[in-house]
Amino acid sequence: MSKSQLRRRLLSDRQSLATTVWRQNSDRITDHLRRWWRFQQAKTILAYFSFRQEPDLSPLWYVSPEKVWGFPRCVDGSLIWHHWRPENARQRGSFGLMEPDPSLPVLQPSQVDLILVPSVSCDGCGYRLGYGGGFYDRMLSRSEWSKIPTVGIVFAAARVDTLPRDSWDQPLAAVCTEEGIWELSK
Repeated sequence: MSKSQLRRRLLSDRQSLATTVWRQNSDRITDHLRRWWRFQQAKTILAYFSFRQEPDLSPLWYVSPEKVWGFPRCVDGSLIWHHWRPENARQRGSFGLMEPDPSLPVLQPSQVDLILVPSVSCDGCGYRLGYGGGFYDRMLSRSEWSKIPTVGIVFAAARVDTLPRDSWDQPLAAVCTEEGIWELSK
């Protein structure tokens, strides 16, 4: 099955989740993350605003206000990360995604301790299937980003043994589902 066929099938499956199951599984994911040693040690964490029934991580920024949170804006094929707090505004940006206000401070890679990566699917080797835009793979292939630990966030039903791969795909350091966190060698 090609990446695009697999992506369509998994997105359809995810969007058919009952709201109660989606919420319960999202809450389990946030609980696993909060207890994970990498999350506890991290001072600055990059995350995402949930879209199309992605796992919702929003409880994390309310129960961990001591963390510096960064959220992306899509600009000219790249992700620009802004320091965001729950009291800051969000706006609809590229691809219909919610984004932080562009006037908020920009975070540099040297400030970041952990990246929570939205995923359509992840496999047992730490590769992820994204939405097909290549934003995260381009970013993570750059030397200033490549050493920062990454964790793919995905529901367990979308965790597979092996994904189709391209030469530009970047492996993750870990995968988190409602069933737990799997640390991988990168």
